[in-house]
Amino acid sequence: MNSATTTRLGLRSQPPTVPALQLGQDPHGTYRRYRLATPFLRQEDDSYIAIRCGDVERLATDARTRQMETERLRNRGICSGALFELFENTMVYSNGIAHRRRRLPMSRAFTFSLIDSLRPKIRAAVHRLIDRVEGCGQMDLLGDFATLMPAQIISEILGLPDRDIPAFTRWVYQIAHAIGFSFEANEIPEIETAAGNLTAYVGELISQRRAAPADDFLSLYAVQAENEANLSTSEMLSQVVTVIVSASEVMGVSMALLVALLLQHTEQYELLRQDSSLVGGAVAEALRFEPAVASTPRVTLADIEVDGFVVPEGKILSLSTMSAMRDPALYTEPDYFNVRRTDHPRRHLVFGGGVHRCLGEVLARAELEEGLAVLLERLPNLCLIGEAPRALGHAGIRRVTPMQVAWSR
Repeated sequence: MNSATTTRLGLRSQPPTVPALQLGQDPHGTYRRYRLATPFLRQEDDSYIAIRCGDVERLATDARTRQMETERLRNRGICSGALFELFENTMVYSNGIAHRRRRLPMSRAFTFSLIDSLRPKIRAAVHRLIDRVEGCGQMDLLGDFATLMPAQIISEILGLPDRDIPAFTRWVYQIAHAIGFSFEANEIPEIETAAGNLTAYVGELISQRRAAPADDFLSLYAVQAENEANLSTSEMLSQVVTVIVSASEVMGVSMALLVALLLQHTEQYELLRQDSSLVGGAVAEALRFEPAVASTPRVTLADIEVDGFVVPEGKILSLSTMSAMRDPALYTEPDYFNVRRTDHPRRHLVFGGGVHRCLGEVLARAELEEGLAVLLERLPNLCLIGEAPRALGHAGIRRVTPMQVAWSR
């Protein structure tokens, strides 16, 4: 019985269950096969996935769903400590009044003019990374560039001294495993220590800006958070730390996928070498074609029915932007990577929707655009060595397999 017949007869059906192995091996192909037949997929752990672009957009603002809070940490047995406090106090995992109060100061600090003024610092940070490897003729794009770039840029934005950057970077990426829920039980003590260290370090930075404000992001945020939102110290620290960590993890994967896609589509890379004005389009298309964040989880507060298929109340419902951005209802030839694509919606789906839409969108675009522009300038004949990298995962923050690149000196 197809979905149209189901709806006509007024029947309520359980969405089809898809094995985790199938989704893991071929998420794009799986979503493509099911998209016409059903709006939802059910997973073996009794969670659900919305896979159509219209439903993904609508459910992001549907009052019958809410943002995940601390449920996933509690399910891992983490109910206290520095990591739990970060989750409990951040806007990322809160709802309603608490979310609005915590988000407002950060949104006012992330002004377009501020981010635009940071572009020279972003370029300088990328140049320094390339200075370290240019004479080698090859590098591990992930370890030597993509995963280091976001932390270097954030260090610039926060004005960190060079001596602190290695420890800062290490703490950021240890906590990032928790944000992506990709950690094992034996890693929890190390993550907890990193959360405590990074929180204390950021607390000291904020104290310094309060005592001697500067014309920078952190000073502006501290004033907004204290004077306009009356955030507690714990809340203030949680916003800054979770934004730093989330941005670092996501941006590292995004940069790696951007370069990987271009080097695997050599005709598209050649277009950029000939016309640097296409850099912005290349970034937008890479974010669509292979997003670093595959989905965002919600909790259902009531039964949700679409085309006769029902997601029950009290379930985890992931909104798959990964599937939505390959939906032919939204894009022409969605499985074709095209840096000249003209049908991107005004609000790119990769940054989410509703009140939880990513605050760092402008900064993310700036980092990726400047990073790619510098790579094209400094290493124009970049090429892959060996096996092409693959994007892994269909939920949350994805991963990239190792990728070696080379260039002529």
